Amino acid sequence: MPRMQRSIKRLAVIHTGGTIASRPSPDGRGLTPQQAPSVPGLTDVQVHDFQPLNLPSPHITPAHMLELAGLIARLAPEHDGTSFDGMVVTHGTDTLEETAFALHLLLSTPTPVVLTGSMRHAGEVSWDGPANLLDAAGVALHPQSAGRGPLVIFGGDIFDARTVTKVHTTAVDAFGGYPGPIGRIDRTEDAAHVRFFATPEQRRTYAPHSLNARVDILYAYAGWRGEGYAGAQAGADGIVIAALGTGNLPAELLPLIAATEQPVVIATRTHAGPVLPVYGYAGGGATLVEAGAIPASFLNAHKARILLLTLLGSGLRKAEIRRVFGEAGF
Repeated sequence: MPRMQRSIKRLAVIHTGGTIASRPSPDGRGLTPQQAPSVPGLTDVQVHDFQPLNLPSPHITPAHMLELAGLIARLAPEHDGTSFDGMVVTHGTDTLEETAFALHLLLSTPTPVVLTGSMRHAGEVSWDGPANLLDAAGVALHPQSAGRGPLVIFGGDIFDARTVTKVHTTAVDAFGGYPGPIGRIDRTEDAAHVRFFATPEQRRTYAPHSLNARVDILYAYAGWRGEGYAGAQAGADGIVIAALGTGNLPAELLPLIAATEQPVVIATRTHAGPVLPVYGYAGGGATLVEAGAIPASFLNAHKARILLLTLLGSGLRKAEIRRVFGEAGF
């Protein structure tokens, strides 16, 4: 017998801390996560709160991301009509994009998962937390959000977890990223209007046993001779380099990469655009790939690190890792 349609939607709100939960500390040591916020203004919705973490986002680790994905996966299956129609995750903004991308790689549920936070705390008159929370709930409960993978919403803009990035340290509209929002939510007195500008792409998800590998990020600059590379090569399971331009490095890095057994992924320190191995001078992208480096496609360095952690935790070897980055099916 088909299950009866529920008249009241059910929303899971998963709190992890961050500025949206922060208050000034009584001892005067600054802002710290203290009290999880409530979603304002919802009617005819059952809200269920969960709080697996209460951390500032610089304290969030990949292991926490895997734990969060496990919680969402446990809440998503449907048992006798008790599943959730949507999920909201509150999170600090400093590492929100990394958690969002990790969930993008780890979650296969079609249930909408929307991440948000705030740039200002609850003691400020311009606190943006309530509006972002309400918008996140509206997107999470919207039927067109299903099957899109995790989304991020800030200031009414809806972003894909794969491409979103934090672009400003203090502005309320702190999130952007190439190619920009994939949707928008606007509110009138009687309704929330959700519009998507793009259709979801196919993506592959993974089930790593852990995200505990060590992957170091090195940052290229003019005159870099590989300082820090030997330490990463000696202790890391993989290396990501935020390279110059389309994925180029000073000539001194070429023999270092050629002698490295671990996967070395070349991203770009530029804010938008792909890594393309087109230059054939020593250290140019084409010579780095010939030496064994793996282009990161459109991923920035910290998202390339999350993908590499996921692939290493899934037991993939260097050749398989190269294929995944090359297919761009992440």
